Amino acid sequence: MSFISVEKKDSGICYLTLNRPEIHNAFDEVLINELTIFFNDVSSDDSVSAVVMSGAGKSFCAGADLNWMKKMVSYSMEENLADSKNLAGMLSSMNNCQKPVIGLIDGATMGGGVGLASCFDFAVATTRSFFALSEVKLGILPAVISPFVISKIGESQARRFFISGERFSAGKAKEIGLVHEVAETAEQAETMIEEYVKQVMSSAPTARVLAKKLVSKISHELSTDQQKIGYACELIASVRISDEGQEGMSALLEKRKPSWVQGK
Repeated sequence: MSFISVEKKDSGICYLTLNRPEIHNAFDEVLINELTIFFNDVSSDDSVSAVVMSGAGKSFCAGADLNWMKKMVSYSMEENLADSKNLAGMLSSMNNCQKPVIGLIDGATMGGGVGLASCFDFAVATTRSFFALSEVKLGILPAVISPFVISKIGESQARRFFISGERFSAGKAKEIGLVHEVAETAEQAETMIEEYVKQVMSSAPTARVLAKKLVSKISHELSTDQQKIGYACELIASVRISDEGQEGMSALLEKRKPSWVQGK
């Protein structure tokens, strides 16, 4: 039995749903493996333009499955390390996916669920949603998800919520940058996401892949200003002379739609 459901539309949008509503879409090793495979595959799938991810039922993702946590109690150091690396690998595959990953967050989002939210390129949460990095309440830490969460919300907010484990609202999540928009209802959130998808689909396919890579390179991979400037200059020079860049600039000058939006 699969813990995710996937629906790929002719438009190129792939809808991914966490499908364990009876346990609030909580993580275990099976769900982690399924998500890792999905994001690795979809990243190189030319038929997919973007991914929209949500959770079935009352929660988006309530963190770790209690039955999975029961097994962890008796894990050795080596088993814990392997388990942690699997979770990190899943989050990396999502974070580094070449396709835009868009999130609809409706309901409880705890622990590892906040890790997922931190990997979205665009996220909408409903007002009924709440968030918590509550690992410290259990005597553990949000360690594996920390690189993704800190990158998203910053050191100051991470210190606050990692240490307190307190719950916070969708409004607070927007304020600290975890989500981009807050909707009154799931239906309104879907409308916001549809509008964002339209904007994504009007962007050049290769350019949107490179745009995501640009943010990662400048933010995390290059350390000096000279490296960043050098990379940026080489990148823009190469895309200006690419087929896609030439088509986009020609369309602007000729006052027409570029080829990737014609007929849409």
